[in-house]
Amino acid sequence: MNEEHGSRKKKVLVLGGKLQGVEAVYLMKKSGWQVTVVDLDPDCAASAMADTFLCFDIMEADKLQQVMREHDFIIPALEKLPVLSVIDETARECGVKMMFCMDAYRITRSKLASDAMFHKLGVPSPRYWPNCSFPVIAKPSDRSGSEGVCRISERAKLELYQARHPGLTDVVVQEYLEGPSYSIEIIAEKGRMWTFEVTELEMDDRYDCKRVICPSGLSPKLQSDFAKCAGELAEMVKLDGIMDVEAILNDGQLKVLEIDARLPSQTLTAVYHSTGVVPPAIYAEGIGSGGVLCCPRCPERGVIYEHIYVAAGQLRFVGEHIMGTQGALNWTYGFFGADEALTNYRPGRASWAATLMITADSRKEAWKKHEEVIRTILDQEHLECPELDENLTDCDEREYVL
Repeated sequence: MNEEHGSRKKKVLVLGGKLQGVEAVYLMKKSGWQVTVVDLDPDCAASAMADTFLCFDIMEADKLQQVMREHDFIIPALEKLPVLSVIDETARECGVKMMFCMDAYRITRSKLASDAMFHKLGVPSPRYWPNCSFPVIAKPSDRSGSEGVCRISERAKLELYQARHPGLTDVVVQEYLEGPSYSIEIIAEKGRMWTFEVTELEMDDRYDCKRVICPSGLSPKLQSDFAKCAGELAEMVKLDGIMDVEAILNDGQLKVLEIDARLPSQTLTAVYHSTGVVPPAIYAEGIGSGGVLCCPRCPERGVIYEHIYVAAGQLRFVGEHIMGTQGALNWTYGFFGADEALTNYRPGRASWAATLMITADSRKEAWKKHEEVIRTILDQEHLECPELDENLTDCDEREYVL
């Protein structure tokens, strides 16, 4: 993985410097690659993490082609379809390997198209309104993650939501399900597929992921079922690249919420810290051919990967989007006792954010270390945390994961 091309390190081009770009830079540098980031914003989150940062518009195809030819591997780290189309076409012209599948992305970026595929495969998923009761979740079909997601408790509020968003013709309205959320990543190349460790996701009050936990706590059977489901979905969209599948455990059954055929943020770093495996680097080196679904089992360390935001003398546990609003992030070790952190913190600063990476031999020990880290931050920075108790408790032994 870390061999050099002749006398130089292998070079990866990360296109986009926001949250997905941070994930790509972090993982590929951990794998020994030399990393270049391109983004139009000189102060984007990943700009200070890369070996080389280039500030220009990715839509400039001639300039993009020139930069692509200087690299061995490409990772698109954005979601705008026109930009991705230019990237896809230019990479094909240059003949440089890229971890992205445009055809699969076109399907998965539409929640309506994805859900139609779930039903065709018989994949368990939330029921659509009006074939369900309130509360429901409303979300735009073509937006990613938590963007535009709204929980609605009654018919009158649903009608009000629809009236306030007349331009949203493709809104998905589904039943709201209670239960923990999980994610699994899959890479595919020439028909061969690899899945990786299942991660547990915890959300903030805006349905934005605030914390990723490993190991997931799911039973081996549920993990195996989840991996098999991911493989079927990847085969259906003819994936040649990377995709993540998110599901919720409800009444003892994993129900798929969404799939996205693009580089995810957060979960892959948690997988790396738990198993030592870097999926993008594996894809870059090639995973062979043939229709085999490989589910490698690696030693699992306990990992807590979470985001905190400090302002007005308080510490809050928040969704990942806060990290995209803080400017260039610095990569640091031993941050208040955390193994690593990505942050804009500096002593005396009144407002800052951090992504904390905390690891230990087990999930239980990781939570114990997590509490020590948070209490150290609160003590040394003289902060309060109104939501402290609920964020220091791990429901590790749940009946529904047995």
